[in-house]
Amino acid sequence: MFKTVEATIETSGKISLVEPIHLAHACRAIITIIEEPEISETALLSQQSLSKDWERPEEDAAWSHLQQDLIFAQQK
Repeated sequence: MFKTVEATIETSGKISLVEPIHLAHACRAIITIIEEPEISETALLSQQSLSKDWERPEEDAAWSHLQQDLIFAQQK
């Protein structure tokens, strides 16, 4: 049986599980490294503010031609 758990790995190689798990016996594990790009704090904080602009009907209308191009490309 496979079970997936989330963990972080320090640059030293120390593995820390996000949540504790309880196992009936010792088990083998496979570790998958997920490379995530560094996202600046400013970018994260500005996302909510910018989304107010992005989610207006005027914005949808202004960019609708790109949506049409995407639909056309998917039909090919």
